[in-house]
Amino acid sequence: MADTLALDLARIQFGFTISFHIIFPAITIGLASYLAVLEGLWLYSKNTVYRDLYHFWSKIFAVNFGMGVVSGLVMAYQFGTNWSFFSEFAGSVTGPLLAYEVLTAFFLEAGFLGVMLFGWNKVGPGLHFFSTVTVAIGTLISTFWILASNSWMQTPQGYEIVNNQVIPVDWLAVIFNPSFPYRLLHMSVAAFLATALFVGASAAWHLLRGRDNPALRTMFSMAMWMMVVVAPVQAVIGDFHGLNTLEHQPAKLAAIEGHWGAPDDVAGQTSAEGLPLILFGWPDMQRETTRFALEVPRLGSLILTHSWDGTIPGLKSFAKDERPNATIVFWSFRIMVGLGLLMILLGALSLWHRWRGRLYQSPWFLRFALAMGPAGLIAILAGWYTTEIGRQPWVVYGVMRTEDAVSPHGSGTLALSLALFVVIYLFVFGAGFAYMMRLVRKGPRPQEGTGSATGGPGQQRHAMRPLSAVEEGLDDDDDGDSGNRRSE
Repeated sequence: MADTLALDLARIQFGFTISFHIIFPAITIGLASYLAVLEGLWLYSKNTVYRDLYHFWSKIFAVNFGMGVVSGLVMAYQFGTNWSFFSEFAGSVTGPLLAYEVLTAFFLEAGFLGVMLFGWNKVGPGLHFFSTVTVAIGTLISTFWILASNSWMQTPQGYEIVNNQVIPVDWLAVIFNPSFPYRLLHMSVAAFLATALFVGASAAWHLLRGRDNPALRTMFSMAMWMMVVVAPVQAVIGDFHGLNTLEHQPAKLAAIEGHWGAPDDVAGQTSAEGLPLILFGWPDMQRETTRFALEVPRLGSLILTHSWDGTIPGLKSFAKDERPNATIVFWSFRIMVGLGLLMILLGALSLWHRWRGRLYQSPWFLRFALAMGPAGLIAILAGWYTTEIGRQPWVVYGVMRTEDAVSPHGSGTLALSLALFVVIYLFVFGAGFAYMMRLVRKGPRPQEGTGSATGGPGQQRHAMRPLSAVEEGLDDDDDGDSGNRRSE
């Protein structure tokens, strides 16, 4: 059993590295599908706007994809070095699932990414479109296997324990565990929403600066339609996910709601009927109450159980050493939900402005869309914190405690490695993010992609890696195309 400080440092280090990793694949998933849609529309309509947008976003996709791959390499270090007891205990399940990801998703992406990024005007349009679609499918397959592995840790099924090791006995039960369908849908849709907000914010930034061309209008319109259609769907998926959490992880749901139970509850008892919804408050783990609570009577029962008088177990129904940190989970969940409601509001306002013919001219609406640019990624991080912290004190829910999964490192070693991760990550990914934002500031340019790509075997510029798809340097002008400005 690790000491408390070392355990906390190991958890913080893993949380820090996974936070960086998750935002890049989320945008990769969304942009890959967006590029497939753009190229499909270009082939169908021959509208050059879709081609220009494809070439613009493919460069951003290439940079983001590279950072996603690099940030993901650290996960092997985390599982092998800091969480070796977990790997020894559950590696027979998580190892094959991640191997399946490599054999399916990575093989598809590696096989067709080069054609997608460097094959324009070098292969036929049908083959190029097939490559783009295959890469998009590869990103979704990667999501499938990663969520299968993580969901099994949340709701483990289809295994037995032999000699203190997990042995899979039913792979279908392992993969399609109770929380997997809901978490797969929730995460995939979240990636699409995050990408749509990123695309919409990019267009809004250019429109606010007086730039206005068909490509900018098209990408902004497509992003807003995603908000209109997909944001409400995500809310419905989240509702079903909540019902699943109530069934399989009731302590997590109680922490999310800041619900401790009736005043006279003791371990094993449930809450009183008519559960209120706590909008805001401060769950106090020591006092076993939610302080400063702002409540709506019975609304909690209606949302959580779909019944006016429904009940859920309170946190006092669980032993103190089996309760997640309700203070963090309570607020991370509300950040996620609050941003989701703002996404729905953004979609509704876009419909109103579209009806009035001012979708591209309203300054305050464009500023709102710009401000919502990072909202999708923040919501994803908040959702993951809710999921992972809400699972505590278990690393495999109900099977292996987190304190038993960590490697026996000293706190000094973990503090040093954490500091190195912070410095290196901020430098490397900070530079990558700045470069990607520079590309965004350039904006889509008319007639982009009409010429043949430069470089090749034996030439000065030979494309060999995703970043080779970007020709712009860090010192290039980023003021955008002067021809994109509206005439006054």
